[in-house]
Amino acid sequence: MRSLIDIQDLSVAELDELFATAADIAEHPARYAEAAKGKKLATLFFEPSTRTRLSFEAAMLELGGSVIGFSDADSSSAVKGESVGDTARVISAYADIMAMRHPREGAALVAATRATVPVINAGDGGHAHPTQTLTDLFTILREHKRIEGLTVGFCGDLKYGRTVHSLISALSRYAGVKVVLISPAELSLPGYIKGGVLLEAGMDFSETTDLEAAIPALDVLYMTRIQRERFPDPDEYERLKDSYVLTPEKLVAAKPTLSILHPLPRVNEISVRVDADPRAKYFSQVENGKYVRMALILSLLASAADKTPLTAPGEEMPTMACHNPVCITRCEQELLPRFRVTNRELQIIRCVFCEKRAEERR
Repeated sequence: MRSLIDIQDLSVAELDELFATAADIAEHPARYAEAAKGKKLATLFFEPSTRTRLSFEAAMLELGGSVIGFSDADSSSAVKGESVGDTARVISAYADIMAMRHPREGAALVAATRATVPVINAGDGGHAHPTQTLTDLFTILREHKRIEGLTVGFCGDLKYGRTVHSLISALSRYAGVKVVLISPAELSLPGYIKGGVLLEAGMDFSETTDLEAAIPALDVLYMTRIQRERFPDPDEYERLKDSYVLTPEKLVAAKPTLSILHPLPRVNEISVRVDADPRAKYFSQVENGKYVRMALILSLLASAADKTPLTAPGEEMPTMACHNPVCITRCEQELLPRFRVTNRELQIIRCVFCEKRAEERR
């Protein structure tokens, strides 16, 4: 049985196959109108969502399936203290596949180790958001007919932005991709992505605080909002929230073939005056997301006959501890932390659930 927890769970060949299916669905939707007839998708959203939850629900309904679930943690047994693992086991009795969003990093992985149906990570804290990455890659592919060799700029919240982390991880497997990181120093890309993905893959990347200076070289500009809900310090959010605002004036020197993407929702980081620019592709992303989730649901349902839960990677290391306060290991019932060595030479050990660097027990 397959689940999708991280974008790296899919090979480039599997990505290509998903995108081919998504493109066929977009062109011939009637062919797929009953492809998931009789199947149920459970949407378990412990955090607010508009696009992702409705995209999953629309995808399943257009495949001829049905949807159950909840959109608010307060309406679930989580308020009674039920663990993520127990929730996953229970929902496995009601649905054929589930999509989960949760504020705890690593929650989807825990669910997949207990569920007997495929689990799709619909966003776990600031960690990963693989189906948004599928949407982003599919949009780039449709607009540029390739992914290899493009220069992609990421602007805004690169520290807490799970969509940024997942997309950079995916792009690292495509030849010749250059990355430009545009952010305030306080919101720069985390070290585990910079070192564990960009440097390890040998990607060409640069860092700057100047959006306008970076724009002319870009093929893709990926804007992100400054996320109030991820900030432990409200004052820091207020100071940084308007760091970048994309306007038509700032696009004067941009390439005519530029694609402007945004995972949405936006607040004020892209002026509404940009919406009329043909290079603005963020609303096209929304539709692309439905098609690629339809393709993913079909792919995972094909593996669902095997009811074996996922085995968590890594190993227990009694001398190591994860000190990430939002890691699922900090609250899940009897969940033993697991770790993996990502760089033996530098002795870098990371938590398998949240990917933060582990430390010796204090």
